[in-house]
Amino acid sequence: MRAIRRAAPADLRARAPKVAGRSHWLVLLASAILESIWALALHESQGFTVIVPTIVFCIANPLSMIGLGYAMRGIPVSTAYAIWTGLGAALTVGVSLVLGTETLSVLKLLFLAGIIGCVIGLKFVKDPA
Repeated sequence: MRAIRRAAPADLRARAPKVAGRSHWLVLLASAILESIWALALHESQGFTVIVPTIVFCIANPLSMIGLGYAMRGIPVSTAYAIWTGLGAALTVGVSLVLGTETLSVLKLLFLAGIIGCVIGLKFVKDPA
């Protein structure tokens, strides 16, 4: 029998390195803000029983995901996802502190500063090439 040679699937072929432009970073930042908005709206919707926060959630959630997907075109998935989740979580806690739904403590501030510091650090890490 003769061996059939198949082309390598697209996901196994060599890919060009990603080049993050300013728009990728700005969209990632906006997506992290939207993540915080939908998380807060999800809480306020009380299990999707309050209409306005439910609508806010239904708009902000897909926009946040779409923005994350766009940012991943130029930013490696590990960096983009870590920044998106970390910054979104830090913003959610920060807004909750301002609104009074969370109590302030030195440890919370310390750990939030740690998250934000790590997010900033990921922005400046260069790929070993």
